[in-house]
Amino acid sequence: MSKALSGVRVLDLSRVLAGPWASQTLADLGAEVIKIERPKTGDDTRGWGPPYLKDLEGNLTGEAAYYLAANRGKKSVTLNIAHAEGQAIIRKLVPQVDVFIENYKVGDMARYGLSYEDLREINPNLIYCSITGFGQTGPLAALAGYDFIVQGMGGLMSITGERDDCPGGGPQKVGVAFADIMTGMYSTVAILAAITHRTKSGKGQYIDMALLDVQVATMANMNLNYLVSGTTPKRQGNAHANIVPYQVFDAKDGQMVIAVGNDSQFTKFCEIADCLHLAVDPRFATNAGRVAHRDILVPILQEVMLTRTVEEWTSQLNLKSVPAGPINSIAQAFEHPQIKHRQMRMDIPHPLSGTVPSVASPIRMSDSPVTYDKPPPTLGQHTDEVLATLGGLTDEQIQALRKSSII
Repeated sequence: MSKALSGVRVLDLSRVLAGPWASQTLADLGAEVIKIERPKTGDDTRGWGPPYLKDLEGNLTGEAAYYLAANRGKKSVTLNIAHAEGQAIIRKLVPQVDVFIENYKVGDMARYGLSYEDLREINPNLIYCSITGFGQTGPLAALAGYDFIVQGMGGLMSITGERDDCPGGGPQKVGVAFADIMTGMYSTVAILAAITHRTKSGKGQYIDMALLDVQVATMANMNLNYLVSGTTPKRQGNAHANIVPYQVFDAKDGQMVIAVGNDSQFTKFCEIADCLHLAVDPRFATNAGRVAHRDILVPILQEVMLTRTVEEWTSQLNLKSVPAGPINSIAQAFEHPQIKHRQMRMDIPHPLSGTVPSVASPIRMSDSPVTYDKPPPTLGQHTDEVLATLGGLTDEQIQALRKSSII
């Protein structure tokens, strides 16, 4: 089957997570992605270990798990773009690519002669995506952006974590780099939209993506809770600001999540939990009432939840379509029958270790399915190939560049 983005070529000058997450998604969908990395050191995340991948003899390879998480399906080319000869090679490649991704600080690409204005002169159809912490304009545009900082600035940490009056209360970051990953996903959407627009108009365009913009946008209902009411949302721990009961409870042998989303589900829950009187109590019969009286209702429900095991609750509640589930570790998640059935864990052949573990894309398409042709590349693995085939350089020219540390 043909791949959805077959024929699309991406030149990726990004590193760490937001940009690589976008280009990995494009690679999963069939685009040819050429990853430009610094000679000798490469993407910063190559050194963000342990853990590191092991070779066939059990020795550490130096390929960090963090790097492996965001770079499958790409070709790696080492190139020093701070040097004029490196910049010239980028300009040789640009006429042959569809998409250009970079996440350098504002002004760096212009200083290298690689800005959108520079490159569209040699490829008017180019789709150029810049990813920064704060965007190309505004009082903070010149600052470097970091996910942790943006989670704090954009409001996410103000609603994440236990309430201030509870043990361990205070702001918390999300356990993964949420702003980076979501910026990668929004960047992917923008690039695909630009490809569609180019098909209709014949024109490329510039995309300005900012981690802070994305973080603010993804506050979703919490944004509107504030904008509609004028009241600043606060941390609720594992509870929900607008729905009750929708939180973590202690069962007899562990913790689990109950996610009752409407009054009908609450009635079913009460039937299963042998507390039907709560469903007809005027204080708790509607979600609005349950939210208003959560401090009374939740302790009552917690006592009920302690009477059965996690497995007993989840099996009984799910049988009646009341949302409930265990709180799994990552190890337990990969052992879950549903996750195994969906084949979310997979292994890709790798030149150093035989295979490398990976996590499948959640995108499932019937006619152009995601395929996994290439593992995360070793540093500079495709330098000679790309410079010869797309850059038109001879072996002698490539060796001269290597000798002068341009590649």
